[in-house]
Amino acid sequence: MKTYQYLFGPVPSRRMGLSIGVSPIPRKCCNYSCIYCQLGRTNKLTNTRQSFFKTEEILKEFEDYLKEEIKFDVVTIVGEGEPTLYKDLKELILGLKKLTKKPVAVITNGSLLYEKDVREALYEADIVLPSFDGYDEESFKKIDRPFGRIKYRHVYEGLITFSKEYKGQLWIETMIMKEINDHEEALLKIKDLLKNINYNRLYINTPVRPPAEKWVEAASKESIELAVNLLGGISIDMLDSEGFYSEEKDDYKAILSIIKRHPMNQYEIESFLKSRKCEKIEEIFEKLKNDENVEVVDYKGYTTYRYVS
Repeated sequence: MKTYQYLFGPVPSRRMGLSIGVSPIPRKCCNYSCIYCQLGRTNKLTNTRQSFFKTEEILKEFEDYLKEEIKFDVVTIVGEGEPTLYKDLKELILGLKKLTKKPVAVITNGSLLYEKDVREALYEADIVLPSFDGYDEESFKKIDRPFGRIKYRHVYEGLITFSKEYKGQLWIETMIMKEINDHEEALLKIKDLLKNINYNRLYINTPVRPPAEKWVEAASKESIELAVNLLGGISIDMLDSEGFYSEEKDDYKAILSIIKRHPMNQYEIESFLKSRKCEKIEEIFEKLKNDENVEVVDYKGYTTYRYVS
């Protein structure tokens, strides 16, 4: 495969299937220096939005990529820092959407959602995945270590505003860490704050790769279960590069056991069934389609299955 400057992958995404990544910013250019970051400490801490690279060059690479006819499920603007620092983000999203019918997602720390220009750019994406780790100014500074002028109140209010205006899929991710925000008091504060946000999914995560700070530890299985129960989200531990997991032996019952707790899109279901070596994938999709207890929702390139009974 050809080597690209701005693209990477496709890589298995535990949430979205096969993802082709788009990086519009230099490595480690971010307005946070999160204690759990798998890339290490931020060495280019900035809160200034810039046109780091020419949008037409990124789009030209994507055009070349499409010529190789490589299978992928979603285009993810993520980079190796904070993608909303890219000043031409709206132009990039719109350009990608002209070149593919696959969903375009943006993974962000959510820090700049209080800025109107950033919100308007992200409105064009099919999926936006902001992080939400802290529950007040003190925890925010301890976990995310933001650029000096960024205040927790502004970040939180920006996320609320965006969530009420955005028409796509908003998937929030909360990083839970041992003795930092994994205790019941912290989780209840997060739960109370989430009530003001209109989101479609909540993912509970914990560091699985070496974090920026050695003293950061992954939350225990018990803490993750507590977070899932209190916040009503789904643990990323339940997902791997091959999809969801279920102890149900029957493939169809396994799907139902999962979507009773968490909706799945067609890519997640297909990947899950393949991991179980299922030979009747098309039959299961047809059965889901005709099941009166399953709602099938088509929206912006994704078909999502959720249990409604």
